[in-house]
Amino acid sequence: MNKNYYAIIMAGGIGSRFWPISRTSHPKQFIDILGTGKTLIQNTYDRFLKVCPKENIFVVTNENYTDLVKNQLPDMSDNQILTEPVMRNTAPCVAYGCFKIESINPDAAIVVAPSDHLILDEAAFVATIEKSLKTATDNNSLITLGIKPSRPDTGYGYIQYTEKTINKDFHKVKTFTEKPTLEIAKTFIQSGDFLWNAGIFVWSAKAIIKAFEQYLPEMNDIFAEARPHYNTDSEKTHVNQAYMQCTNISIDYGIMEKADNVYVLPSEFGWSDLGTWASIYELADKDYVGNAVIPAEKVIMYDSSNCMVNVPNDKLVILQGLHDYIVVESNNTLLICPRDQEQNVKKVVADVKQQFGTKYI
Repeated sequence: MNKNYYAIIMAGGIGSRFWPISRTSHPKQFIDILGTGKTLIQNTYDRFLKVCPKENIFVVTNENYTDLVKNQLPDMSDNQILTEPVMRNTAPCVAYGCFKIESINPDAAIVVAPSDHLILDEAAFVATIEKSLKTATDNNSLITLGIKPSRPDTGYGYIQYTEKTINKDFHKVKTFTEKPTLEIAKTFIQSGDFLWNAGIFVWSAKAIIKAFEQYLPEMNDIFAEARPHYNTDSEKTHVNQAYMQCTNISIDYGIMEKADNVYVLPSEFGWSDLGTWASIYELADKDYVGNAVIPAEKVIMYDSSNCMVNVPNDKLVILQGLHDYIVVESNNTLLICPRDQEQNVKKVVADVKQQFGTKYI
């Protein structure tokens, strides 16, 4: 196993689209949302154990989730859990993790990935990451993984690539497009040179820090100034001060869309970003009329089909005459809504917060 390979797991989100199961105090990355016996962050950590030594895996999360990380990933030392005092999107998160790793090992090659994705083909994933780490090291490039699209999905970002390649398989990126309309997504699929943006990045420490210097110079200066404090007792104090000065910006918008050394590797490893209940429904086991029930111990359904049901183990639930619905109960909160209207959940959460405060959020 290559000692220069490192992983950063981004685990600071609140997963509001999975409310009421995912809550601010216990978001979806810390939940066994698929009923596999392991939480999403535990599965992500286990995957990276196959890529790099366990001491080379770091988690960046909100400081409120420190104990959750420690409980679910007991092998991680305090120095491997990087805490953010406030949410500032992905660019500061990446800067913090990469500057810290660079101070430990200037020759590091780093993969950065979200904590809440599903990967069905782990062997293909590990091979893809290792290939990308080597290519990033050898070519001083910023690499992102693109998923070959199976449908014109409006919930994903898209990456357009050119015929220019390095190592034959890594294509020069032409454009990034945020979530498009259905008509535009259809044209993307038909053109054949677009991929879904998986939000997984690979680069050398040197290359990403050079990119920060060039494209986000103010943020670069903030984290560069903290160099004497990384991996010391004063790290947290200085990083907290750094975050208060950072703009709220994504790594995609801040660097990847601007840099001229960005390459994408078309990939297939059974990926889903588990962004919505619809994505959970697609992946879950279903009965002969299309109902997905997690867990199914005390749920009885009559004349009901194509429903996504997630309720507590100890609750007896009877559903009759319900078709194409989401039924979710958790934390003394019950949500029932049509499957095709689940995009309204974020608005519901905002309304609940306004009417009842943060008790149910």
